[in-house]
Amino acid sequence: MHIMMKKASLGQILGVFAKVGAFTIGGGYAMVPIIEKEVVNRGWLTEEEFPDILAIAQSAPGLLAVNISIFAGYRIRGAKGAIAATVGSCLPPFLIILAIAMFFSGYQDNEYVMKAFQGIRPAVVALIAVPMINMAKKSNKSWWAWALTTTAMILVAFLKVSPIYILLVTIVVAVAINIGMEKKEAKK
Repeated sequence: MHIMMKKASLGQILGVFAKVGAFTIGGGYAMVPIIEKEVVNRGWLTEEEFPDILAIAQSAPGLLAVNISIFAGYRIRGAKGAIAATVGSCLPPFLIILAIAMFFSGYQDNEYVMKAFQGIRPAVVALIAVPMINMAKKSNKSWWAWALTTTAMILVAFLKVSPIYILLVTIVVAVAINIGMEKKEAKK
């Protein structure tokens, strides 16, 4: 079932993604909850669509922030929406980095600048952790989904197993479990 979403102008898409790009410290995963809030609250995407777009963006090669902008923008307004969202999310950080490189490069070893970045790190970790926890809550609807999520996290975080192998095994396990559940339902 397709839900009719609100129409967004290219200028609105550009503006929203520019705001996200300008005010998100940490990029990538730190942008996820802000993009989700902006596009869902405006009625451009549903809460159910967003995790799917995030999963596709994570799977595609390249930067997560750019990928999520491309896929969300495309879902909202097609190819032109993808371009508007991508330019919006990339242009402000590019200009900010350029300004920092031009005007503040002499301050990189400054004690106060270094302390400021040390202070920002815990906030960035939280900005990354919260959307991942929220996505797990929304996506994991069964015991086996939680088991796969937990196992994958342990394998990557503590045992340093390549995510590629985990994805391949997870796909096979998920398909097998779903086939088993369908057969079980068919017997009823």
